[in-house]
Amino acid sequence: MPSGKVHLAVELSLLPGWVAAGAMAGLPRPTLTAFALSYTCASLLLSPDLDLVRSTPARRWGPLRLLWTPYAWLFRHRGLSHSLLLGPLTRIFYLGVIGLLVFLPLHLWLGVPFPQQLPTRILAPVLAGVYLSHLLHVGLDSVCTYLARRLPNR
Repeated sequence: MPSGKVHLAVELSLLPGWVAAGAMAGLPRPTLTAFALSYTCASLLLSPDLDLVRSTPARRWGPLRLLWTPYAWLFRHRGLSHSLLLGPLTRIFYLGVIGLLVFLPLHLWLGVPFPQQLPTRILAPVLAGVYLSHLLHVGLDSVCTYLARRLPNR
């Protein structure tokens, strides 16, 4: 299994290529920026390894790492959190629930209004960044596991 440093190095070293490919495809700069920021944040802060209580991605959250402890209790390592389709959704949904738990008292007690419109224009590049980072992480895990099982012991 690759270390967290290897995962991060692979993911971030491929980012310039993804952005260059998007630029060559004619994607507008705001789209590329949203993608690059979400990809970087997902690589650093929303790794599938948040299902481990003492993971490097959890430590990157600093004091807020405690927010990910229930997530690690809910999902066993390399389980649903590493699912190709559902893995990123579990973390996005989890963050959404935490955001709602923080915002709801502000709304009810202080009258802070809910946002009227979400920036749907950047939703696709943000999700693309989160998913591509996730796919690389899980893909690297899968390749290394496959090779470890196929290659003779050294």
